[in-house]
Amino acid sequence: MKIRTKLAIAFLTITVVPITLIYMAIIGLNNYQARVFSETYGVSEDVDLFSGASIRVFSHLTESIQKEIDKVLESDTGKFSNETYLADLNGRLSMKHSFLVVRKAEELIFVGDTATVEDLKQEFFGYEDAGAPSSWRNFLDKDTEHLLKIREFAYPDGDDGGVYLVTNVMDMVPEAKSMIFEMLVTSVMILFITGAVLTVWVYQSILRPIGKLQEATKKIRDGNLDFTLEVEDDDEIGQLCQNFEEMRIRLKESTEEKVQYDKESKELISNISHDLKTPITAIKGYVEGIMDGVASSPEKLDKYIRTIYHKANDMDRLIDELTFYSKIDTNKIPYTFSRINVANYFRDCIDEVGLELEARGVELGYFNYVDEDVYVIADAEQMKRVINNIIGNSLKYMDKKKGIINIRILDVGDFVQVEIEDNGKGIGPRELPYIFDRFYRTDSSRNSAKGGSGIGLSIVKKIVEDHGGRIWATSKEGIGTEIHFVLRKTSV
Repeated sequence: MKIRTKLAIAFLTITVVPITLIYMAIIGLNNYQARVFSETYGVSEDVDLFSGASIRVFSHLTESIQKEIDKVLESDTGKFSNETYLADLNGRLSMKHSFLVVRKAEELIFVGDTATVEDLKQEFFGYEDAGAPSSWRNFLDKDTEHLLKIREFAYPDGDDGGVYLVTNVMDMVPEAKSMIFEMLVTSVMILFITGAVLTVWVYQSILRPIGKLQEATKKIRDGNLDFTLEVEDDDEIGQLCQNFEEMRIRLKESTEEKVQYDKESKELISNISHDLKTPITAIKGYVEGIMDGVASSPEKLDKYIRTIYHKANDMDRLIDELTFYSKIDTNKIPYTFSRINVANYFRDCIDEVGLELEARGVELGYFNYVDEDVYVIADAEQMKRVINNIIGNSLKYMDKKKGIINIRILDVGDFVQVEIEDNGKGIGPRELPYIFDRFYRTDSSRNSAKGGSGIGLSIVKKIVEDHGGRIWATSKEGIGTEIHFVLRKTSV
């Protein structure tokens, strides 16, 4: 869920939800208190307590008394001269925020609240002709603080009479007070619960991921990359955490690569130093032998010179590999691609390497199964390096008296496949997957006869892959090894 959506939900949560819940609570409380009001004061009609101290609410309070007075007036008007009855009636009215006033002629013969009547005395006269004497009339005093309900009648002796029910509309019925208090408490609880739920939700969806991100940042600051940042959401913060986790993984890989690179560089220096020291030591020994006259015969001198020459070639090859390795490491191998006729190219390569193999007493077999018009896009010089490195590696591990190297060129659909097979000692299945790794050597003893920098086959792999091809090896211990690589054909 996007943060924009979460903000919209949060807005609705802190506005619409509380308002809706408070409104529903008010409706429920009003209905409940209205029922209590009706039962308490004997009101049969529905009462709306929302208005608090409204005149309509207070008008309902004395309706039952009004009905009782109507019945008494129909049967015995003289009862309104009875002090005991009037006191009882006033007592019941006082429970309904009202009091009773009775008039006979020009005299108020009963007053339920003397202090209030003194302020309203003028309100109790002058209504005789305002309407039918057999019906109730309602009036408000000039300050709208009191509701007056008036009913005129005639005493048995013929005097005019009047019954006045006075209600203080500025009071508030207990039910309305209770409802307002309950509304306040309910509103506060709704707001509190809504805020708590919103806070927990915001914490879970926003603050907690940010906290995890801060902890992850501190770990990286302290150099700790061995942890995992769990990503739970797919919002902007979740995407940020995911990007951060990807950054951590890449940073860890980069750090590990740097450590590995430093290790390999040190190993390369160690390998090159060791492998250079061996031929240099040999050259010095043979030169000293010539200087000391040990090579006394022309044949022995010629042998010494040839040995010095081969050792110098070994040194030149090591330096060449080191130079080329630096180009691999910076991806600056100089390629000059061109269309090459496969049959002609490999025929020339065989002629070139055949002389060296013949001099070493190794039998070379060449088998071309590709048509004369097949071409590939390749760098002729670098492909020659591939062939020489593979053959050179075969020669280093040749353990048979009669060495054999076979080169086969195959047409495999869209590709030309080159296979270079030897009858050397072979490579074990545990070591075979790693022979194209930089600095990997199957001869852990590093004897001088089979020494090398350990980057020859890694150079081969790099060149083949830069040509868009693929290289792999198969081998059986004691029988020999086959190196296979493919190059994509091109149209004439």
